Amino acid sequence: MMSLSAQGAYSLTSGFPAILAPLARGAEPLEQALSSRQRIETELLRSGAVLLRGWNVASVAAFKSFAAGFGHELLDYEFGSTPRTELSKGVYTSTEYPAHQSIPLHNEQSYSRTWPMKIWFHCHTVATRGGETPIADSRAVYRSLEPAIVQRFEQKRLCYVRNYGNGLDLPWQRVFATTERASVEKFCAQQGISCEWKADGELRTAQVCQASAQHPRTHERVWFNQAHLFHVSNLEAETREALLEVVDAADLPRNVYYGDGSPIETSVLDAIRGAWRENQVSFPWTAGDVLMLDNMLTAHARSPFEGPRRVVVAMAEPHSASE
Repeated sequence: MMSLSAQGAYSLTSGFPAILAPLARGAEPLEQALSSRQRIETELLRSGAVLLRGWNVASVAAFKSFAAGFGHELLDYEFGSTPRTELSKGVYTSTEYPAHQSIPLHNEQSYSRTWPMKIWFHCHTVATRGGETPIADSRAVYRSLEPAIVQRFEQKRLCYVRNYGNGLDLPWQRVFATTERASVEKFCAQQGISCEWKADGELRTAQVCQASAQHPRTHERVWFNQAHLFHVSNLEAETREALLEVVDAADLPRNVYYGDGSPIETSVLDAIRGAWRENQVSFPWTAGDVLMLDNMLTAHARSPFEGPRRVVVAMAEPHSASE
């Protein structure tokens, strides 16, 4: 195991992420993945995050081969919440938000009842400045929250409401990868999502989901939701006010409530955001790096950046809350 020292304002807690060097320099990515799979998987369950540096992953094709070498078919980005571009089957750009924006810490698709257990990030091009992918231990966040907040969220759960299209959010055709209403309705029925076609032809969905979850292998409790990200309070005040002048609260592109439909207190969401910040770890990318996360144990984010940046993503091993 390699050590990675802090640089500038960056810090790394001991063993998070775990830094693993390849067993043999110069080997092909797929060969490396196959020969080191058990070593990486063991470390991933322990730390929740493994940074693979020096593994000869230099292209999208090599990255795809490497990720697929862990034995699971790479997933399509179904029921996504952010704009991405598919580069190859199962490989996508990271979220295509403007470079000046931060993306808060979150576990991928924790706003739904089905999510990937594994997620990989491959740094092809390092930004001139910024552009890190901060991470946080979801177990530590769960432990650091006030028990009363955890109990309230676990008892009530969360209801995510999304309104698609109208130039305010992703169109439903892109989110569901279809132009057929019947296909959308079928998907929603299978996933326990209520859907409503509004008078303007656009779609509204609502789904009640978990606030926390138990990891199927470690059996640890993790904070596992995106309430702090979906809630309207996540928007900058000026943006929020401008948006509410255009649409009613019920028609916001996305919002979240307690599972019974009651509003979530802003003070509670502020406390949750504070817990995420307290547990955040950030490190500078090096071209060719692969960051592999157990998506339940570790959340990820994105820092603002300057200059070109290319980080691509793959996901695998679907898991359902019902499991």
